Amino acid sequence: MTGAVVDVVLPCLNERGALPWVLSRMPDGYRAIVVDNGSTDGSDELAASLGAVVVREDRRGFGAAAHAGLLAATSEFVAFCDCDGSLDPARLPGLLAPVMDGTADLVLGSRRPQRGSWPLHARVANVLLAWRLRRLTGERVTDLGPMRAARRADLLSLGLEDRRSGYPLEMFLKASLRNWRIVEMPVPYAPRTGKSKVTGTVRGTLTAVRDMSAQLRQLRRLRLPDVSGIPTSAKNLYEE
Repeated sequence: MTGAVVDVVLPCLNERGALPWVLSRMPDGYRAIVVDNGSTDGSDELAASLGAVVVREDRRGFGAAAHAGLLAATSEFVAFCDCDGSLDPARLPGLLAPVMDGTADLVLGSRRPQRGSWPLHARVANVLLAWRLRRLTGERVTDLGPMRAARRADLLSLGLEDRRSGYPLEMFLKASLRNWRIVEMPVPYAPRTGKSKVTGTVRGTLTAVRDMSAQLRQLRRLRLPDVSGIPTSAKNLYEE
């Protein structure tokens, strides 16, 4: 597809089983950028055969794949979505609407789990993280989910550096520190196709928690050129 209105970044690691459904749900005017992160099941070839733009990122990690997709995007607007069938790309126009009409800078899809979609250990970790983020930033956030939308130039201006599980959190924290208008919209969260690399295992969840904790520590040390206008609640990131 040429002249896409929105580029959709889809980090991918062995998602052959979910790709046909995910790509079939892509709305008109939305271009799928599948970032293959070392698949061994032929996900990259399948994605290309189904019309997606395929980018290969050899460095393992969600952030590495997500950022490679962001760099490959050329549209004004960019969305991110998991490639495992748990999130429906058909929901993306709803997330993009506030960004496109100028009422939001970053829209997060707040996951509404269906039966069997979210292990208890992962759900508890997510609730605790959201509580801490509300306390530190004052943002009304309930979920740091992977489905999100913003302008490409704005995202690039954040200078995102994490290349592991902390990438979504780094994006949120830096956006909050810059006084972006951040809003949430509910999105259904279905059981994924295949085995999860992160939340499906306790080890994966602990790895994600470790990466996100590192982001919180790093952001407390961050010094922006101009911190005037940053809410007092956000400045607490520096001080705690």
